[in-house]
Amino acid sequence: MPYRVHCMVCAGTGCVSNRSLEVRDALENEIRKRGLQDEIQIVTTGCNGFCAVGPLMVVQPDGIFYQQVSAKDVPLLVEEHFIKGRPVQKLLYKPPEAAAPIPKMSDIPFFKHQRLIALRNRGLIDPEKIEDYIARDGYQALVKALTEMTPEQIIEVITKSGLRGRGGAGFPTGVKWQKVRQAKGEPKYIICNGDEGDPGAFMDRSIFESDPHSVIEGMLIGARAIGARYGVVYIRNEYPLALERIQIAIQQAREYGLLGENILDSGLDFDISVTRGAGAFVCGEETALIASVEGRLGDPRARPPYPAEYGLWGKPTCINNVETWANVPPIILHGWEWYSQIGTERSKGTKVFSLVGKVRNTGLVEVPMGITLRQLIYDIGGGIPGDKKFKAVQTGGPSGGCIPAGMMDQPIEYIAPDGKREARDYLDLPIDYESLTDVGSMMGSGGLVVMDEDTCMVDVARYFLAFTQDESCGACTPCREGTKLMLDILNRIVDGHGTMDDLRALEEIAWVVKQTSLCGLGKTAPNPVLTTLKYFRDEYLAHIEAHKCPAHVCRALNTYRIDPVICVERGHGCGVCRRECPEKAIFGEKNQPHRIDQTLCKKCGVCVEVCHFNAVIVE
Repeated sequence: MPYRVHCMVCAGTGCVSNRSLEVRDALENEIRKRGLQDEIQIVTTGCNGFCAVGPLMVVQPDGIFYQQVSAKDVPLLVEEHFIKGRPVQKLLYKPPEAAAPIPKMSDIPFFKHQRLIALRNRGLIDPEKIEDYIARDGYQALVKALTEMTPEQIIEVITKSGLRGRGGAGFPTGVKWQKVRQAKGEPKYIICNGDEGDPGAFMDRSIFESDPHSVIEGMLIGARAIGARYGVVYIRNEYPLALERIQIAIQQAREYGLLGENILDSGLDFDISVTRGAGAFVCGEETALIASVEGRLGDPRARPPYPAEYGLWGKPTCINNVETWANVPPIILHGWEWYSQIGTERSKGTKVFSLVGKVRNTGLVEVPMGITLRQLIYDIGGGIPGDKKFKAVQTGGPSGGCIPAGMMDQPIEYIAPDGKREARDYLDLPIDYESLTDVGSMMGSGGLVVMDEDTCMVDVARYFLAFTQDESCGACTPCREGTKLMLDILNRIVDGHGTMDDLRALEEIAWVVKQTSLCGLGKTAPNPVLTTLKYFRDEYLAHIEAHKCPAHVCRALNTYRIDPVICVERGHGCGVCRRECPEKAIFGEKNQPHRIDQTLCKKCGVCVEVCHFNAVIVE
């Protein structure tokens, strides 16, 4: 007898960390207690994407979306929704500007502007049950590829679709597959790059957690196309849930005869193993990744030869990232014409982004290529919280660039599916490979960090450069020494000791590192520096010439004082700042205005943090 209600409980990493599994357990107990176990099924799903409001739950078939659900809410939810048939208002999502909550998931702006291909099964299946994936047309594309298509036809479809690698470089997937197929040497290998080292990025992790069989099916189709017999999933060891689910999926696929020998009586022999990465950012680079899989230190090597000719164990190897492999089955199933109609002229399909930073709706989104930054940040992301002004957005992770607010010096023309368009404001820039490169940034793997007016762009450049400098393997001099020199200069500038000679040297070194480094990490590490120098040079000059941080982020350049009126009228001279000051630099009596001795102040900012009356002024 079919269930009348399916209760889909998110069990991605974000929701699990917020105790969604306790919610699931409470639901199961309450439903048994009410005798509803034959009517209501609880399904544990992967990430639903809207991480800002987890734990999440969607009640099907009506698509009622519940947010921030806790175990104590369960009795009321079961009573009101499952027995009386009315949604629980306090658990529904309500946008800040809306008068009433929005019950249906499909009507929430965060979801309704997305188009799901790589994430097509998120929140709809139990990722640990292969039967759920098959019920959603899973492995139908594999059957089509094995029974109706030759390897050449598969490659032709992928090539004509316009699918480009989603790991960062955007190399045409079909071209890569063709090179590996034509390369001499046996056996041939396939690798799924799930390293994903960008701070704040979790696209690949989410696909592994919510739909691991989509990756396996994509790799199987790729194996058929290029003639590979062995595949490797390379996944960061920091992703325990994703690791567990891909291992479960691989074992299930073997049990169903979808991995191993003579798959579906087609003559295809292919199996997959899992290699855990130790967390080195440089192992996202394909030659360093191969070295890691082989058990060596994850250092990149010079190319050519490329992995397509000389890869894993010296044999032809096809490396694509998680999102790329997840796109393959729907392309084969629906055809290249269907896929190529999505996106822009040169950037087809959709892209998954992790939307984080100073934006209301943080989470994971999948949008058509060509969507503008404005649509992504405001229509989907809900805009900037606290009525702050948008200042910049960084795309492409630590290797990407910072794109500012405001009008462009030179408009960018691009061709969307419905005709030629022109972007004059940076917020109207289309998100595609070429447009982002034109303004000094990059697509990268899909990290997107939004910044508001309280962000110091010099400090942002320093932060990301500190990350790439720390992750540099040290194999080549430009990256090893150049990133260190740039970081030293940036540290001097934010500490108030920078000079104009430092600024000139910073820019010169950045270009040298970009042009002469061995691998992609070094070549792109200067991007945050170069784009902030281009678009926010005035902030660098303020740090150097005026010894001020316009955003009041760089504490060494700040001056702290206490407003005597606010201190007395609002705070009654409470003395909290005086007691908490580690340098004992604040003086004053109860009910009297307090003051800061500038000769003793070390500019730690504790006084700002502990004052509940906003009496401490930062200048």
